[in-house]
Amino acid sequence: MGMMKSMMNWIDERYPLTKVWNEHLAQYYAPKNFNFWYYFGSLAMLVLVNQILTGVWLAMDYKPDADLAFGSVEYIMRDVDWGWLIRYMHSTGASAFFIVIYLHMFRGLIYGSYRKPRELLWIIGVIIYLAMMATGFFGYLLPWGQMSYWGAQVIVNLFSAIPVIGDDLSVWIRGDYVISDATLNRFFALHFLLPFILAALVFVHIVALHKVGSNNPDGIEIKKGPKGNRWSDTAPADGIPFHPYYSVKDIVGVAGFLFLFAAVIFYAPEMGGYFLEHPNFQPANPIQTPEHIAPVWYFTPFYAILRAVPSMGGSALPGVIAMFASILVFFFLPWLDRSPVKSIRYKGPVFKFMIGMFVVVFLVLGYLGTQPATPGKTLLAQICTTLYFAFFILMPIYSKLEKTKPVPERVTE
Repeated sequence: MGMMKSMMNWIDERYPLTKVWNEHLAQYYAPKNFNFWYYFGSLAMLVLVNQILTGVWLAMDYKPDADLAFGSVEYIMRDVDWGWLIRYMHSTGASAFFIVIYLHMFRGLIYGSYRKPRELLWIIGVIIYLAMMATGFFGYLLPWGQMSYWGAQVIVNLFSAIPVIGDDLSVWIRGDYVISDATLNRFFALHFLLPFILAALVFVHIVALHKVGSNNPDGIEIKKGPKGNRWSDTAPADGIPFHPYYSVKDIVGVAGFLFLFAAVIFYAPEMGGYFLEHPNFQPANPIQTPEHIAPVWYFTPFYAILRAVPSMGGSALPGVIAMFASILVFFFLPWLDRSPVKSIRYKGPVFKFMIGMFVVVFLVLGYLGTQPATPGKTLLAQICTTLYFAFFILMPIYSKLEKTKPVPERVTE
């Protein structure tokens, strides 16, 4: 025991290990009323670690070459020891990452985690989401299957709709006039690099979180409340140390998540073609277009918005603008919500209806993005797109005018 203490003192004199541990875990006081929705932040970190580790391992045997890429994936699946497991952990992990992040963002929406003083925290989170989308897009091409190839072809060609610079921009992204070996090489390099940038952004996100403190289901700032509890006279009265209370709670969430994660990996890694598309089990063929081209499921809500907006003069520019606007609008959420309260617990029925409508619309758009376009489905997508943007555009009105419930002075159990 004395030797361990001496070693810690030696380290602390040269590196603030104990200080960091106390500030961010042992003496970081979080609200005492966290619930189920607060699992997903730690689960997102777990999945990010999984993606980095399995991605590095896969890169050891993957060949970023148009003639060898598809075969190298087959080699990993069939001949590399446990290669099939690592590949499925990575492919399932990609979908799990987006599921966890979507639930994490939804928790922020319902509890007002984007409101003052957490505007910058929310903006950093949206930047992380954009980095995730870029990482997923670059990785989408790497298996060099039919859907990978043609999906990437469609998405990159969208940039050609941008006036003046569109065609040159598309060529610059591809590195060629079509999706080719040059595209595969640069996409592989960026797909390998971005997860480490993601990890850095997550670190910045956590630092920002610990600066302003965690939000809670009541939307009450515990830092501004009374001080003093069983751990410290200066700590928030409604706060408890993150470790061991929430670190242990998060372990329970991790255990439950791993059960589901393992079930998908071992019993349904393709998830009916949503996690691994069936055409991707065929090598890319530049002269044979698949019957129906659709991106992987976590991009499909935005793809449905793209297709729902009519072209103008043969140009897809309006749809491209709508697609990017549907993502970038999240940056402005802290200033769109004018409600005097943060949490959905104390907001009126109008906000509850609008958030429920938004969830349904998002799910319907996600489904429509996986389906071939028909007149009926296009009309439904247009209605859902209108409702999607109505949630944000009308928020300054309905959030300010509706009657809210009184917020308690202290957090509730």
